[in-house]
Amino acid sequence: MSWAFLRDLLSGVNKYSTGFGRFWVAVVFMFRLLVYVAATENIWKHEHDEFECNIKQPGCENVCFDHFFPVSHIRLCALQLIMVSTPSLLVVFHVAYRENREKHHNQKLYKNPGKIDGGLLCTYLISLILKIGLEIVFLVLFYKLYNGFKIPPLVKCDIKPCPNTVDCYISKPTEKMIFLYFLVATSCLCIALNLGELSYLIFKYSIKCYLKRHVKKQQ
Repeated sequence: MSWAFLRDLLSGVNKYSTGFGRFWVAVVFMFRLLVYVAATENIWKHEHDEFECNIKQPGCENVCFDHFFPVSHIRLCALQLIMVSTPSLLVVFHVAYRENREKHHNQKLYKNPGKIDGGLLCTYLISLILKIGLEIVFLVLFYKLYNGFKIPPLVKCDIKPCPNTVDCYISKPTEKMIFLYFLVATSCLCIALNLGELSYLIFKYSIKCYLKRHVKKQQ
């Protein structure tokens, strides 16, 4: 899978971000995207082939694997990376709209098309709220799928066509659980950064509005 588009997207939105936003981009790129490409993808690459049960009943191993891993961890992780980065497109599109509008009217309509103010501020706040919401949704999804972020070495399965309760073994459970914890930690860090940026922008805009009203009253 090529991550060039996601890399370019993160690099593009970095130009319009605050300090919180730039740190968020660095965390996503270095601690999530690079770790996924370099390590996580290899750890879960052969998860189905390495899942073994102590019985050779045809179909038993497949249904047990599907029961304990209804969604491939590696695909879910990739989907999370894509989904939490996609709201940044709203900001990029809004800046592009401002630039095209200036070209169409052939005059300077904004002091800086990439400055976070007015309508672009609303778009930026919406993108932050979407990022926070998507991060929380995926954390809940991981929690539900992996029984509280746990990957046991042994699971017991009694689903048909298994003739009785069989023991199934998950390969490299400790290594997988460490990377799952790392994923959860970076996701929580991203939520904290997005919340910090959201609070910062709202506070900054509120102070700006208050000062404007105060100046008008004095005049």
